[in-house]
Amino acid sequence: MTLAAGFLARIGATILAVLAAIGRVTIYAADAASHMVRPPFYIREFAHSLLTIGYFSLPVVGLTALFTGGALALQIYAGGSRFSAEAVVPQIVAIGMVRELGPVLVGLMIAARVTSSIAAEIATMKVTEQIDALTTLSTHPMKYLTVPRVLAALFVVPLLVGLGDIIGVMGGFLVGTEQLGFNRATYLKNTVDFLEAIDIWSSLAKGAVFGFIAAVMGCYYGMAAGRGAQGVGRATKSSVEAAAVLILAANFILTSLFFSA
Repeated sequence: MTLAAGFLARIGATILAVLAAIGRVTIYAADAASHMVRPPFYIREFAHSLLTIGYFSLPVVGLTALFTGGALALQIYAGGSRFSAEAVVPQIVAIGMVRELGPVLVGLMIAARVTSSIAAEIATMKVTEQIDALTTLSTHPMKYLTVPRVLAALFVVPLLVGLGDIIGVMGGFLVGTEQLGFNRATYLKNTVDFLEAIDIWSSLAKGAVFGFIAAVMGCYYGMAAGRGAQGVGRATKSSVEAAAVLILAANFILTSLFFSA
């Protein structure tokens, strides 16, 4: 085999491996979605997932959104001052946080915090043969481990996105009024008048999609983990990488669908 042929063969093998991985993830996600509408349902696991994914993520989501909103206001003011357009700070902060930065940053924070936690937990269960024990006890691992986490993420991540949007806008409000000299009433009026219903609904829809991606990636890589501590580590790292990339790709697709006009 010539050097060129070998190079093309490696490229082909890589592409086939990527396509196979996409196929496996897609089948797993479809299987999880089908199980979400069929009993039995494990309410206790669902409630525990609501707590760990939602409530315990509030501090990191709130702080991330607050500082991002403040930094965005400073950057827009600095850029707008070059064109005597400082007055657009409230409007651009609002649309930037609600349409893009809020959902994406919350999604990435969930990927960093929740996806890694789910992958490590399920991978550890697999390594210690707890998943085999569930099967022996006639408990479907998909029902017991995946479905409660995915359902919880579908419910709470949009709420976290909405909260992150509000905190991010308030971060811009605090910087704009306390540091940049904007009138408080005018700032709030410009923010409310500029936002439209589609901005809010698109943000919440993105949150639901991002939550689904984050939970499914954590469960999939946890279930597919190799043996030993190295397998747990690789599963955790791969789950976060895959979730982050898919969240950014999904954000582009959803933005195109909502705002292509």
